[in-house]
Amino acid sequence: DTGVGIPTQVIKDIFKPFFTTKDVGTGTGLGLYMSHEIIKKHEGLISVSSKQGQGTTFTIDLPAKARVS
Repeated sequence: DTGVGIPTQVIKDIFKPFFTTKDVGTGTGLGLYMSHEIIKKHEGLISVSSKQGQGTTFTIDLPAKARVS
């Protein structure tokens, strides 16, 4: 995105369950955690790159597997 970016000291925590930077009662802090877990279950990876004032990019890599019948 082209938003404000994620502060460096916060990036290490964004995939932890219940972590949020929102006000109390506004979010559960489970969105990125659940995404991370689903991607991991599919043997994939999610990574983040962010620059303050420029935005954030999340990259999801999933393996391509041949279907065996």
